[in-house]
Amino acid sequence: QIQLVESGGGLVQPGGSLRLSCAASGTISRAYVMSWYRQAPGKRRELVARFITSNDTNYADFVKGRFTISRDSAKNILYLQMDNLKPEDTAIYLCHGFFSGGKEVMEYWGQGTQVTVSS
Repeated sequence: QIQLVESGGGLVQPGGSLRLSCAASGTISRAYVMSWYRQAPGKRRELVARFITSNDTNYADFVKGRFTISRDSAKNILYLQMDNLKPEDTAIYLCHGFFSGGKEVMEYWGQGTQVTVSS
């Protein structure tokens, strides 16, 4: 069984920064695409950033230039550096990834970490 555990959320003032981490554990043969999503109260879950390779990353328009996604492949940890945070960034941030532990490739979600941007 593969688990994703997020950390690094918290309360920050507008303009501040946070760094989220997502640690994948379990029997992992290979990690594929990993992403960060977010969900605010009463809103749909939305893609924030996707890591395909170190040279191939995608960002939602509302975070371009402010957020940076990266991955430590050796440790199976996904990061999201969030700078110049805005109140509208307040949400639960969830880690998502595709992994194979054997023959099948399956998708996994973490439980999420709360990010609150408020003065």
